[in-house]
Amino acid sequence: MQLSALPYEERLTAPRSWWLISLLSGVSMALILLPLGILPMLGGLVCGSAAAAVVASAYGSVRIRVVGGLLIAGEAKIPVSTLGAMEVLDAEEARAWRTHRADPRCFMLLRAYVPGALRVDITDPEDPTPYAFLSTREPERLAEALRAAKAAA
Repeated sequence: MQLSALPYEERLTAPRSWWLISLLSGVSMALILLPLGILPMLGGLVCGSAAAAVVASAYGSVRIRVVGGLLIAGEAKIPVSTLGAMEVLDAEEARAWRTHRADPRCFMLLRAYVPGALRVDITDPEDPTPYAFLSTREPERLAEALRAAKAAA
């Protein structure tokens, strides 16, 4: 198995504001438990913040990688040999492909807080998925890595 000429890896982390929301969730839990005393209140602050931070971290742990002739996007593993045309989408086009232009059969690795995206046609006749929509902060670099991996395969 040959590695792609231009390896690519990106982690779609949660925005910084979500960490503030995690802290505010802990504060809310502390206020709810305040009538029970100081220790339950502190426990609510710690546990509420920690639980919300775990949720934000899990949601933001999705990765997009191009390695070994595969496009790995979240749980999906797509051979680069089955990829067709690629379209780099700016924020406005990405919004259109997420909403009214979307095909219900497509694969979407969607993070609405990431403005850019890449739409990649899937040409495998055995796969009913017409294309993959990938939210990415660097769509041009991802497209370049996929073209290089496809040429190397």
